[in-house]
Amino acid sequence: MGGCRAASGRDIYPRMWEKIIRHHLMKERFARALLGIFCALMASPLSAQARGLRVAIFDFELIDTSLEGATNGPRADETARLVRLGDQLRALVTSSGKLEVIDIAPVRAEAHKASLQACGGCDADFAQKLGAELSITGTVQKVSNLILNINLYVRVVATKAPLVAMSVDIRGNTDESWSRGLEYLVRTRFLPPENRDPQ
Repeated sequence: MGGCRAASGRDIYPRMWEKIIRHHLMKERFARALLGIFCALMASPLSAQARGLRVAIFDFELIDTSLEGATNGPRADETARLVRLGDQLRALVTSSGKLEVIDIAPVRAEAHKASLQACGGCDADFAQKLGAELSITGTVQKVSNLILNINLYVRVVATKAPLVAMSVDIRGNTDESWSRGLEYLVRTRFLPPENRDPQ
C-alpha cells in the first residue's frame, strides 16, 4: 500500500495519520481508500475526494472525577457548555472545508442515552445510520474547577477501529477556557493549517 506524500518537507502530521491507519486497518480492504483520502486531506491543495469525506460529530460528554461532582452532581452550566462545545467543533470542522459534517439530529436523542465512551463503538453504529465514514466523539474530563482536559476521538465507521485520539489540558472551568481549549486543539492537532507542523 503506497505511502503519503506531504506537500512540503514538513510531513510529520501526514506520517502520523499514515502510521495510525496502517496499524489499525492493514488487513482491511477499506484501508487503501481511507489512506489515500487522508493523504489528500493533509496535503495541499486539498482534493475534491478529501473534501467529501463525511463525518458525524457527536455532542461532548463530561467525565467528572472532582470532589464537587461527587458531592453535588451535574451542574447546569457545564451541561450547557458540553452542547456548545459540540456545536463549536462542528462549526470549526465545517469552516475548514476539509470534511463534510453530517447532521446528527436523527440519532442525537438515542446517542445521548448511551455512554459513547463505554459502549463498545456504538458511535460508529449511529454514524453509519447517517451515512458517515468517520465518527468523532469528545469528552471533557474535570479533575477540579481549575484542572480539566478536552479529548477528541476519531473512529472509522466501517470497521469501528479507533483512528486517532488527542487531548489538551485547560485551566479554569469557564465558557472561555473550554472554547479556547477546543479551538487550540483543532487548530494545532486535528486540522492544522497547510504547511504548518502540529504543535
